[in-house]
Amino acid sequence: MRVVYMGTPVFACKPLRALQESSHELLAVVTGADKRRGRGRSLCPSEVCETAHELDLPVLKPRTLKSRKLYEQLAAMEPELFVVVAFRILPEKLFTLPKYGSINLHASLLPKYRGAAPINWALINGEKETGLTSFFLNRTVDTGDMILQEKITIDDEDNYDSLAGKMSEIAGPFLLKTLDLIAQPGFRPQAQPDELATPAPKLTPESVMIDFGLPAEQVRNFVRGLSSRPGAATTFRRKKIKILAASRADVEGSADIRPGSVLPDKKRLLVQCANSVIEVKSLVPEGKKEMDGASFLNGFKPQPGELFGEIITGAEKKK
Repeated sequence: MRVVYMGTPVFACKPLRALQESSHELLAVVTGADKRRGRGRSLCPSEVCETAHELDLPVLKPRTLKSRKLYEQLAAMEPELFVVVAFRILPEKLFTLPKYGSINLHASLLPKYRGAAPINWALINGEKETGLTSFFLNRTVDTGDMILQEKITIDDEDNYDSLAGKMSEIAGPFLLKTLDLIAQPGFRPQAQPDELATPAPKLTPESVMIDFGLPAEQVRNFVRGLSSRPGAATTFRRKKIKILAASRADVEGSADIRPGSVLPDKKRLLVQCANSVIEVKSLVPEGKKEMDGASFLNGFKPQPGELFGEIITGAEKKK
């Protein structure tokens, strides 16, 4: 099959490699524009772009997916299928261009977790299982007819990084199975049961803030669902902090203690939640390197009554 591959982050690299090593003809790779990264703010290509160059594949980096030039470039290749993995939303004129249309690999068991952050939200919500779904693109995001699904267990200690890594590992073979199904005579994809749909909206600076008013287990799930990217956020002494790892502590909570309060302990960084307590294992204070809870206690020496997640009023910000 003549295929054009579209993707940007590291999650999309292993499926690209699997496709290149298969019997399918990989015509080109479409990826995001170079971005400035690091302290030097130098322009760097996407992970998919780097992989494509390593595999000696043609690469396109369009500024917009609606450009006539991009359409003409892709049409001239006479593709039979577009494969989309962790990329942008394609305009209808583009996703209907190939002979067989366009497919997407989505990191959930659709119709659950439709949206931009399915891995994060599955962990945040404490799911025990997730998976991959391949489906045909249509006008509405993540609602197209399904081709194949594969389940994967979410381990109790999984965070975003580990779960995304496990899903990326199986994504290559999964993609090839999907292409084999599409090529079978008489194959028919399955419509999604829309009544079972749940959202996985894009993460925003506001949505990654920790609510210590929730029970400790929910706070723990929130932290692991955002670790290490973009990181669960809070504040301490008017500075931003990312909490990368936490566990439920074997300490009795108290309804009389304000959520977010740092509890007295010489070796463990304990924080009050709703009638329960978490131990912060790893965190990154603003302007500093990652540290464990004990290092935070030694360096910041939090006083009784000090809070994580203290709300700063407009008047305080002006001071």
